[in-house]
Amino acid sequence: MANTVTLVSKPVGPIGYGLMGLTWRPEPQPAEESYKAMSTAFEHGATFWNGGELYGKPDRHSCHLLNEYFTHHPEQADKIVLSIKGGLVPGQMQPDGSAKNVRRSVEDCLKILNGTKTIDIFECARVDHNTPIETTIKALAELVKEGKIGGIGLSEVKASTIERAAAIHPIAAVEVELSLWSTDILRNGVAATCAKLDIPIVAYSPLGRGALAGDNIIRKNSDLPEGDMRRHYPKYQDDALEHNNQIVEEVAKLAKEKGVTRGQIALAWVRGLSGRTITNEDGQELKLGTIIPIPGATRPERVVENSKIVDLSDAEMKEIADILKKNPVKGDRYPKAGMAHVEG
Repeated sequence: MANTVTLVSKPVGPIGYGLMGLTWRPEPQPAEESYKAMSTAFEHGATFWNGGELYGKPDRHSCHLLNEYFTHHPEQADKIVLSIKGGLVPGQMQPDGSAKNVRRSVEDCLKILNGTKTIDIFECARVDHNTPIETTIKALAELVKEGKIGGIGLSEVKASTIERAAAIHPIAAVEVELSLWSTDILRNGVAATCAKLDIPIVAYSPLGRGALAGDNIIRKNSDLPEGDMRRHYPKYQDDALEHNNQIVEEVAKLAKEKGVTRGQIALAWVRGLSGRTITNEDGQELKLGTIIPIPGATRPERVVENSKIVDLSDAEMKEIADILKKNPVKGDRYPKAGMAHVEG
């Protein structure tokens, strides 16, 4: 397996780093602790970073933290490929893909970064169904032309939206959920479309929103902390947990045999899909392109664990495919009345 992949013509490690948890929590950890985790990610080859204007409050989100970090570590800035999500109504989880708001979002993020780091990829966090995707992409294309962003990404989109967007401007990456607990893109045409158009997939929540990480298995909804948004997610209800944890237990067995953690197996599976031809759970053959998982972590030791390159053999990938076939995941990705605004 290659130890680098390419995004916006720059080499990055095959496992990226999600910044969300560093600022988007009821009580974020002290910035100094986040700096340690970020530095550890860089030192261990996780050089594709994914942040967001929405990850926190208007006065404290990813870009504020990144400004501080790169002020302390200016020598790392050019070696990091940074993707920023925005394109929402300021302070709200409401998409606004209008040309005016997309420009506002990019320029506000750049103002906060204050020259410490460029935005290599900018993506609207969710599709604005009141604005044609062509309008949004044309506005972002102007910002690329002006040198304000390096490339355009898409987030939580369906296959037809990817095709419409790519017809307007090259798409640098498509960010979607992908894990052993969330394999929708292998069936709904998103992965196939990205492969056809040679667009890398950025896989968020590759550890099943924590279900496949750590040492303990989440057995009950009440095991989750008060205020944890997962309490409202269908996959984390008690009946679904009992069913879905069969996957966790099978992966844990494989991890023990291999002498690694179950989180490392989960990440290796996502990364191991890159360039592979698979038969999905619906029996369709699918040739995949580049896939980069972006696990998040707040502590250096967890960053180290997530960044370790573990390769799975063809036999091990088949074993996992069989586990998924025997144990189809129960529960939708988001609550039906949620704020996700996901397509498809």
